[in-house]
Amino acid sequence: MSAFVQDLKYKFTNLNVLEKIIAINLVVFVLTLLFKNQMVWLELPSSFSEFIIKPWTIISYAFVHFDFMHVLFNMLWLYFLGRMFLNLFSSKTALNIYFLGVILGGFLFILGYTLLPNLFGGYSRLLGASAGVRALLIFLCAYMPNQDVRFFTFNIKLWYIGLGIILLDFFGLFGANAGGNLAHIGGAILGYIYAKQLQNGTDIGKDFERFMDKIFNLFKPSKKGPLKTVHKNKNKVGGYTKADFNKFNNQKKIDVILDKISKSGYDSLTSEEKEFLFRAGK
Repeated sequence: MSAFVQDLKYKFTNLNVLEKIIAINLVVFVLTLLFKNQMVWLELPSSFSEFIIKPWTIISYAFVHFDFMHVLFNMLWLYFLGRMFLNLFSSKTALNIYFLGVILGGFLFILGYTLLPNLFGGYSRLLGASAGVRALLIFLCAYMPNQDVRFFTFNIKLWYIGLGIILLDFFGLFGANAGGNLAHIGGAILGYIYAKQLQNGTDIGKDFERFMDKIFNLFKPSKKGPLKTVHKNKNKVGGYTKADFNKFNNQKKIDVILDKISKSGYDSLTSEEKEFLFRAGK
């Protein structure tokens, strides 16, 4: 049994960040089948007064799915978006966009039910990862709108996909899942704004990233130990190794390629640039 657990831990460790989110969602889905009544503590309430006493639900709701098709399509979207996204951007950027999309989608859901109760109806609860998935999708559509993707037997530009998704969510505001579609729109807004700000050289997720790092550091064990003698490393120049300089130069080259994609599309890259970007994504 212990060998099986160790094997699962090893496989989980080797997943990328979005695949880890998929794995957690699937585990939680199994738990909902066993403990459905208890999962209400993870769902986001539409009542602001109830949310105040359950603030964790602004994130936890994104890990809860009760319907198999709901979790299946969300996780398939997340898997394919992850393969495209992580070839171009860092894992931390992916997490920033995903969770900020979840948070904004959740707040827009509460705001809609608070300000427009006649439109959205009475009390409700929000669950599902769709707002975070929308944030990643619309980010890519806004950052490189002219990028072609294969859709069955023909190519389609990303911005067409983004526009179609937004229209579906808008018309969904007048259907049975109005609150869910409102959260989708919140995630889409976050993804669009994040992309446009990043193109202008501003990463709006940095403060969120630093905040989450501080939270996680609270739970890390202290690594203080006995004092050690430090020897000067002759392989360092100005405190940096050759590997540090190579990493810096590679990142600058990636930034130049991404800027070229945002301005002229992926097809404008040379074969060498495409190869370099593929190796960097690995």
